[in-house]
Amino acid sequence: MGDDAADRFQGFRLFREGNADEQRIKLNVGTGAGESWNDGGVIDVTAGEWVHIAFTISNSECVIYFNGVEMLSSAMSAPIDWTGCDTFTIGAGGPTFDYWGHESDNSIIDDLRFYSKSLSPEEVAEVFGGEVAPQNFGSTLYMPFDGSNVDDNSGAAATVVGTPGFAGESAVGSDAYAGATDAYLTFPIDGLFANQFSGAFWYKVNADPDRAGILTVAPPMIGTDNDLSAGFRLFREGNADEQRIKLHVGTDAGDVWNDGDLIDATLDEWVHVAFTVTETQTLIYLNGEPVVNTGDMDGKTISWENCSILSIGSGAPNFSGWNHLSDLSYIDELYLFDRVLTQEEIQEIINN
Repeated sequence: MGDDAADRFQGFRLFREGNADEQRIKLNVGTGAGESWNDGGVIDVTAGEWVHIAFTISNSECVIYFNGVEMLSSAMSAPIDWTGCDTFTIGAGGPTFDYWGHESDNSIIDDLRFYSKSLSPEEVAEVFGGEVAPQNFGSTLYMPFDGSNVDDNSGAAATVVGTPGFAGESAVGSDAYAGATDAYLTFPIDGLFANQFSGAFWYKVNADPDRAGILTVAPPMIGTDNDLSAGFRLFREGNADEQRIKLHVGTDAGDVWNDGDLIDATLDEWVHVAFTVTETQTLIYLNGEPVVNTGDMDGKTISWENCSILSIGSGAPNFSGWNHLSDLSYIDELYLFDRVLTQEEIQEIINN
């Protein structure tokens, strides 16, 4: 679809070119004073199979999909320009794009649909009839770190307190979070949790100091005392040789404690830590295996009253009454979920 054959500055052109073995699906979009190209992907002609093709054009990019999966996106300098476009051609380049040999297509076309909006990846997958893997395992927060403190899901940067650093190493990627004295990260908890939820991350423990907060959501302190009536606290305590990972949840029926299990602090190794809060219990996993200790949630529901921030790498500012302050350990690949992960899902994250 275009206004004339003089240029490609209006409308769009979806076309193919290649050879007897493979054909590349391409898209050209006119932006008024220029054009945007998307080189899409290649179809194996010799396979003789049906392939579902979708393309989307928004104000900022165009995307080509095969069988519900994105092949290539291309940035656009301006939105599409429809000036002078009045005829839509199916199965050929038509009068405005018959040059370069883009004439009639002898291929078979079926179930053609057009929409007056740019479909999301999930909507493209639904039209295709398949399934799309949710971004970052469907997490509500994902911190790959890799030298930054940005949530990969939302693009939001953490609020940084003090001067935490980066480890120069990682369990996955390039540069994990490295804690520092009087330092931690925070995020608002809006949209991160539900009454059943999970967390998972890689952890290289530093046993000095001998206790610290790791992930905490809590009401403000009552003077110098912890308020344990709501939220949760994942923390560690022990000695130079071993550190115990523990979990506390504040519920409508009182405290729920989980004494977790020990990490050998002398090994200086990455350990994968995960935890879940379900309708009946809390569980802590080390390297994908549930530890023996649990917390009893039967008949109890977590309270979020007066909780507003998540602290990463410290108990501060709202869980400091027992000196569970900044953690000098390394943290990598932090995920949070508003649902309960299964053991299989935790192991999938570990093996990703």
